[in-house]
Amino acid sequence: MARIAYIFPGQGAQAVGMGKDLADAFASARAVFDEVDDALGEKLSDLIWNGPEDKLTLTANAQPALMAVSLAATRALETEFGVRIADAAYVAGHSLGEYSALAAAGALSITDAAKLLRARGDAMQAAVPVGQGAMAALIGKVDLPTAEAIAAEGAKTDVVVVANDNNVGNVVISGTVAGIEAAIAAAKEKGVRAIPLSVSAPFHSPLMQPAAEAMQAALASATITAPSAPVIANVTASPVTDPEQIRKLLVEQITARVRWRESVEWLGGEGQEQGRIERFVETGAGKQLSGMIKRIVSGANTTALNTPADLEAYAASLKEGA
Repeated sequence: MARIAYIFPGQGAQAVGMGKDLADAFASARAVFDEVDDALGEKLSDLIWNGPEDKLTLTANAQPALMAVSLAATRALETEFGVRIADAAYVAGHSLGEYSALAAAGALSITDAAKLLRARGDAMQAAVPVGQGAMAALIGKVDLPTAEAIAAEGAKTDVVVVANDNNVGNVVISGTVAGIEAAIAAAKEKGVRAIPLSVSAPFHSPLMQPAAEAMQAALASATITAPSAPVIANVTASPVTDPEQIRKLLVEQITARVRWRESVEWLGGEGQEQGRIERFVETGAGKQLSGMIKRIVSGANTTALNTPADLEAYAASLKEGA
């Protein structure tokens, strides 16, 4: 069997209507949405499928919503098609997607993942008053050293750090409004395109420390068990299976850089003794991570599972040894 890594999307992949066809087609998928609704004491599924979009996009809603769609897909894979996530070589997720990865691998229950992500979204939103934080994407001819240099220029004015190292040509910086504005000016001088992002808070920056403290308290009482497949942690870009280490890294993740490029490079064979991943399977909403992976690992074999037809075709391909 091919060495497979299941990959789970982060915030920004959400869209009204996501996962509805999965819930309509598979009772197992519908049960996941019901479980998330019960965990949160509200009909998040109604918001996911019917909007409004501006409410779904709110951090406290988008995070558990994206997890719900990802887990609906994995549950249907396992129940309807006999494809076990436990058979994967690794799982990984982008930012909040790490919670989806942990739930898919059985380290977190869906109920606990939903509650933790609601707490995470609330805490991240409350950490910095609206209008004081900002983020920007550095696009084009930019690698990590260049992005770090741009962030350092901005930090001469106020807080700016590299928040998401997505891939070469796509690095996100985060900080105060003044710091980001100064960094954008520095980027322009270096010939780098900088695009302000429409976000509600400066995620993955030191400004999120109050949220990290809130999540430390929330995670302290959460049940975390060893995952059925190793999880590539955002903070270290390396595999982790120890429950207490997972708990620690989830707290650090709030203020730390998302080392996505390095995580995918590792999966693609950099530093692995066991052999490179042969197939990356993005599970949930959208195909953004598949695009990043193709830019990181030359010739990467990626599959995005969004619809019932996607799941059926994927399961068939495994039987054929594709």
